[in-house]
Amino acid sequence: MLNTKIFEDLSAKLSEAANSGPAKDIEKNMRALLAQGFAKLDLVTREEFDVQAQVLIRTREKLTALEARVAELEAQRNKITS
Repeated sequence: MLNTKIFEDLSAKLSEAANSGPAKDIEKNMRALLAQGFAKLDLVTREEFDVQAQVLIRTREKLTALEARVAELEAQRNKITS
């Protein structure tokens, strides 16, 4: 069997090298640049989108219930006036 300690050490050393090298600086700068670009686009996060989707679902359910109630009241009114 392979010694997992060797892989853990290798992984730690590679992570350390990646974090201290110029690639990390480039990644940091690119993230900042992308974040700035996305901010200008006035985008919403996935979480905000999902919350609004749930609000819309609940609103549609309430609207459907209200439409049914109005139809029921109109039917009762028509029975009384007929």
